[in-house]
Amino acid sequence: MGATTSLASRQLSVTPGQSIEAKILVRNNGTLVDQFTLDIVGDSREWAEVEPRILNLMPGQDVEATVRFSPPRNSSVLAGQVPFGVRVLSREDAPNSSVAEGVIEVEPFMDLQVELSPKTSKCRTKAVHEIVVDNSGNYPIPVEVVTNDPEEQLKLTLDHGSLVVQPGTSAFLKLKAKPHDRFLRGQDKRLPFGVTATSGELPPINAEGTVVQQQLLPKWLLPVAATVLAAAVVLTVLWFTLVRPTVQTAARQAGEEAAKEQNAEMMAEVEDLGQKADEAGQKAEEAEQKVEEMEAAGGADEGGGGGGGRGATEDSNGVNIASGQAVDFRITTDAEAQPDLDEFESFGVPEGAVPADKTLVITDIILMNPRGDNGTLLIKRGDDVLYETGLANYRDQDFHFLEPVVISPDKPLTVEVSCQLPGAPEPADGQCRPSVFFSGRLAGGAAG
Repeated sequence: MGATTSLASRQLSVTPGQSIEAKILVRNNGTLVDQFTLDIVGDSREWAEVEPRILNLMPGQDVEATVRFSPPRNSSVLAGQVPFGVRVLSREDAPNSSVAEGVIEVEPFMDLQVELSPKTSKCRTKAVHEIVVDNSGNYPIPVEVVTNDPEEQLKLTLDHGSLVVQPGTSAFLKLKAKPHDRFLRGQDKRLPFGVTATSGELPPINAEGTVVQQQLLPKWLLPVAATVLAAAVVLTVLWFTLVRPTVQTAARQAGEEAAKEQNAEMMAEVEDLGQKADEAGQKAEEAEQKVEEMEAAGGADEGGGGGGGRGATEDSNGVNIASGQAVDFRITTDAEAQPDLDEFESFGVPEGAVPADKTLVITDIILMNPRGDNGTLLIKRGDDVLYETGLANYRDQDFHFLEPVVISPDKPLTVEVSCQLPGAPEPADGQCRPSVFFSGRLAGGAAG
């Protein structure tokens, strides 16, 4: 009953941007005229089709259909094996429908581009450019970037030269260009430079840029300085001929009047201070008398001070974050390489580094990825993500906090890693091993 199906070839290979066909034989094993519907299941269904999609077969009749796979030439379809199935649904006997399965190998292709942004910059002492490396291919590409200065007039510095660019993504590198020589005045100088990206057997990709070096003194400075100097000369002449005599006479008269008023105010203040001194003496005698009375009655209360408010050095939970024992430790990771971008392995604080009843106050963080592993790293406080970064974006990176990060015992500190591609040299076990160094203090008591 139902249908039987068979593929002429279960192993196929196709280059993105091209097509490949496979034949499938459908047979009606039932005793009735039946209608069969054919469709594709699996990840390839977006770029596969079957013709014809509907077959009407007599009992015992078989017909051949064509399955065509046409993956697009872009990064949406990654290189590698893609399982597929051709499903044949019977209208008369649905439970006895069948699926013919196979695997199609999507061939890798490379499409790498390098751009400079901006291509031309203007500076007096230092210019900053950004190198953009685009991977429009369908598999990760390791890239080496180097700079060249044909006229040897620039000091070119890259933040890092090795990286792995994932398919369908762009990587960004910062390039600093500093002229060797400077000049106070003169015409602008055009200093050309270039960058070259290489990857395996791919031909080198070049991008050209230019630094326009300008004079150190702004062009508007000399005219403004001449105008200011002329104004200063005019004001000096006016001061000595007209303003100064008038000011001296007015100042003398004002000084005499001010001295008289000041003498009168001083006399009044002296009298007032005398009265206040008498009043203070009386209050001191009264206070001394009250103390004697309290001592006679059994002594004054001791240590009855009221509790103060939370200090400026306490956090919102009442933990003093400005003092405590200094502490530092490193969380190391060894995440297994795997293709799922959302799969993370979690690593906690080394045993004994932070006591269970202490609050951790973090002031400094250093991220370390010396081998250039590729993936994603998360720093979490409990279930909250404090920091997220791609491993390929850095080798070493540090952070210093003006306002420290407080980690309470009920929300422990963890580092999570999703490893896609270990760096070079790749270890035999295929693991990413970035690490994070933390420095700070142990605040007394758990945050409540």
